[in-house]
Amino acid sequence: MTTLPGPSEDPGPALTPDETAGAGTASHDALEAAADLVDDVAGELDPAGLESMERLDQPRRLLFVHAHPDDETIGTGGTMARYAQAGAAVTLLTATRGELGDIVPPELAHLGPDELAEHRTHELATAMEALGVEDHRFLTRRDGSGYRDSGMVWLRPGQAAVGEDVDPRSLAAADPEEVAQRIADVVREVRPQVVVTYEPGGGYGHPDHVRVHEATVRALVLAAGEDREQPDVVPWSVAKVYWSVQPESLARAGLRALAEAGAPGAADPDGCLPSAVVPDAVVTTVVDATAQVAARVAALRAHATQLTLDLDTPVPALRLSNDVPQPLQPLEHYQLAHGVPGGPFDADGRETDLFAGIALS
Repeated sequence: MTTLPGPSEDPGPALTPDETAGAGTASHDALEAAADLVDDVAGELDPAGLESMERLDQPRRLLFVHAHPDDETIGTGGTMARYAQAGAAVTLLTATRGELGDIVPPELAHLGPDELAEHRTHELATAMEALGVEDHRFLTRRDGSGYRDSGMVWLRPGQAAVGEDVDPRSLAAADPEEVAQRIADVVREVRPQVVVTYEPGGGYGHPDHVRVHEATVRALVLAAGEDREQPDVVPWSVAKVYWSVQPESLARAGLRALAEAGAPGAADPDGCLPSAVVPDAVVTTVVDATAQVAARVAALRAHATQLTLDLDTPVPALRLSNDVPQPLQPLEHYQLAHGVPGGPFDADGRETDLFAGIALS
């Protein structure tokens, strides 16, 4: 036990009124000097540095890294809305503008890649407004140009891969280390305690999803170390990293419900599933976004070039360009890839809060 010293038996001579006033003036001068010093230091920081300092005033900071506009809402929209509504600082980083996405509405089929990119940029802004996310940005190269959608080909249902004749400006053709460094720059600026991205298979094998996963994993290593090109940038270590996944039992139950309801194009509930669907035991975390369903539906509606919604059916679902229905679930699931799990836990032993166990400052 530590014992604090008690009052001195000889307090010494009392201060005269003039000495008391002098002490007060000295304290005031010291405070002014300290304030001037803070102003001087702030004046030496660039706007991005100041913004990073201000972010530390927000106790909970969460970064989502996705490949194209709409990915964020389909996989993690409920989670984004829940934390944004709770006052957390939610940032979305989107790697491309989705130039090569399949267009669902026939009336927009005439849009070329650059026109579609502009259209999807507006869709993303609308979706983020619906989710309450104010900080959404696109990944850029150091020269300010963006990474283009790489496109894909289907190997089999639920499994995509990179196609031929990939645009050299695309994400898949970019230097992986450069992509990782650019993500690391954002991590150092945003300073999140939690990062969310795809699992290693990219959800269903899309080359941009896979590249985002790999680059994000590498970026977190870079962000935590010294940057030789930017020695003044402060390193940042992320406490927890999550991969967006779906438990197999829930995925198959949803597909079975669609098939039993006679939903057109329903997939075989006993067939092969994409990489985002994992054994139940792999799922470590579940976020209940039931209260955010309306916000997520509004955000999904915003991505009108990419999907449609079946809401007036026995099993509400969304449909992408392949017209295969996917059940809309109010729960969003994750696999903790880095960090220590923390309570509270649900009846299955899964975390219910992405920030669980993190000492917030």
